[in-house]
Amino acid sequence: VQLQASGGGLVQAGGSLRLSCAASGLTLSRYAMGWFRQAPGKEREFVAAISRSGGSTYYADFAKGRFTISRDNVKNTVYLQMNSLKPEDTAVYYCAASYVGGDYDTPSAIPDFGSWGQGTQVTVSS
Repeated sequence: VQLQASGGGLVQAGGSLRLSCAASGLTLSRYAMGWFRQAPGKEREFVAAISRSGGSTYYADFAKGRFTISRDNVKNTVYLQMNSLKPEDTAVYYCAASYVGGDYDTPSAIPDFGSWGQGTQVTVSS
């Protein structure tokens, strides 16, 4: 199982980035997917999750209205569109796969996710 996150980079405050997470070695439609982030010196935190079906999404409060998670089960890829970025969004962003729950569940706890990507750095300058 491999999750490859990409799309990070350096962007000015107010800008946008689209992260991608390409999955191999698993059938993505069998997993709820999530994005997490970890800033230097801080614990890893939940950002957003999408159910297996794509019919349900769940966001951390700081992501609501600015970030959008989506998935393409044919392409075996999950996305995180991030708009109106702020310097406090600077972190390494990780995608993760969860087998927990049903087709419309959106897990958000780190222990619910059994497979993790390597992370992609997002830096937002002020």
